[in-house]
Amino acid sequence: MKMKDYLLLGLVPPLGAGLIRLVRRSMRIETVSPPPWEELNREKGGVIYAFWHNRLFLMPYTYRGRKSAVLISRHRDGEIISRTMGHFGFTSVRGSSTRGGASALRQMPRLLREGRDLAITPDGPRGPACRVQPGVILTARLSGRPVLPVTFASDRFFSFNSWDRFQVPKPFSRGVFVWGEPLTVKRSDDLEQKRQELEDSLNDITARADGWFAGAAQGAPTPSPPERKP
Repeated sequence: MKMKDYLLLGLVPPLGAGLIRLVRRSMRIETVSPPPWEELNREKGGVIYAFWHNRLFLMPYTYRGRKSAVLISRHRDGEIISRTMGHFGFTSVRGSSTRGGASALRQMPRLLREGRDLAITPDGPRGPACRVQPGVILTARLSGRPVLPVTFASDRFFSFNSWDRFQVPKPFSRGVFVWGEPLTVKRSDDLEQKRQELEDSLNDITARADGWFAGAAQGAPTPSPPERKP
């Protein structure tokens, strides 16, 4: 690797992890509609967290304290994300729809059966934004474990000029995690139908999260109060 790459991989991950922690500590965050953890048969294996790539920044704080792995691309940017997530206790499965996907697809069901949770951005690493790729659905079918849709929004954030308009909440803003209903994929299910169900669920909860603070500011009816705080 070039010296620039060594510097990026050595400096950016710890600085990025520190920034994520500082931003999180400055914020007030609510959690809406958390999954029915007691009904997920966690002793039978892990679960799959699915969220859009542009809501990734604070997703380490959805974690429930079990062993977890995150699916990350084999590009250099993926290596930076992998090392950053390592500061939060996540291991990595390397692969994507463009590089190493077959290898990752073999690993993920095994990890789930061993009790690890998986975190997947089903529209990553390069999009199209907010469109589910089939890998997460195949993983759910092969493993028999549920997919838990989750999203995040804040009332004030930076939006980058990237393919997905990646969002970083501003310090001292308010935030909300919104969960969707668990999605299971049986071997007899139509994969395209399930792919569309997950995509619709993620888009629905993201719209709900994005409207959370706007509705409250305008005095409009808001969803039921959050059931817990992270």
